[in-house]
Amino acid sequence: MSAGLRTAVTLGVLTLLVLVAAVWGWSALTEPFPEDEPVAICEDTTVSAGSEVRRDQVVVSVFNGSKRSGLAGATSAQLAERGFVTGDVGDSPTPAATTQIWADDPTNPAVALVQQQFKKAKVVPGEAIGVGVVVVVGEKFKTLKKKQVESVLAEADATFCKATGSE
Repeated sequence: MSAGLRTAVTLGVLTLLVLVAAVWGWSALTEPFPEDEPVAICEDTTVSAGSEVRRDQVVVSVFNGSKRSGLAGATSAQLAERGFVTGDVGDSPTPAATTQIWADDPTNPAVALVQQQFKKAKVVPGEAIGVGVVVVVGEKFKTLKKKQVESVLAEADATFCKATGSE
């Protein structure tokens, strides 16, 4: 094979490689980004009687039932400092004078653990307007109890929304 023919073949092969790389690169560049699947903040989990439920397993959504601006956010931040997982934060659809925990089952260990963080919080039937345990702080709410309860034992089999990634 002559030197001129070898040069032409080499240039042809290199040109073909550059074209293939350009087509592949353009295809990769114009491909849409993969969509991230939203990760659930919690999943319903059943615990048996006698099982321990800890603060890092409980998701708490806090809603403001008062006229004070930022009360739900501040309360949610205090609960997060204690180790609870932050759920939804916003305004309550109804005003409240006192602190309320909206739950169908007042004996649920997650509800009991959250209730023990508040002074005079009452468990009342209410809508699930947020994930996890729903707390509505009212006009009379000042601050959380100084005594921090870290865990409770389930008195009976119960189901609660356990924080994703907690053990």
